[in-house]
Amino acid sequence: MSVNKYIIDGNNLIGKIPELWKLQKKDKQASREGLAFRLERYFFQKKIEVSLHFDGFPKEAIKARKIKIYYSENTIADNKIKDEIANANNPKLITVISSDFNVQEYAKVNSCSIIKSENFAKELEKKDNIDDEEEIVKSISNEEMKRLFGIE
Repeated sequence: MSVNKYIIDGNNLIGKIPELWKLQKKDKQASREGLAFRLERYFFQKKIEVSLHFDGFPKEAIKARKIKIYYSENTIADNKIKDEIANANNPKLITVISSDFNVQEYAKVNSCSIIKSENFAKELEKKDNIDDEEEIVKSISNEEMKRLFGIE
């Protein structure tokens, strides 16, 4: 059985999330960890393979269960993303997250789906807010709920 896969242009996505972009200027590793954490939460209960590509070399290993993290080392992440698409058994099952025109064009030619990084960043933000709201609701006791809504 084939599984859907997301291939994510990490640096490109960080650039579309203001707090991570600001953090990256001071601490590249922390911004990468922050992105990996958000992606772990987002994909937590989804049956989707996820590969996250960063430019450059790894510093400390980022702990992620759901996500495979790749570093471009001596080349650029775009090349590694294109290689992953080229080596896929069924590129139609791949969704590429990037706003890089060259990556998008390569993905399109290979029948992959494409989500622009800025659109996916909004989706991640929405998911974070939903989780926060659920935590708030869980923290309110039944008695407090009854009082809030005038139910005795």
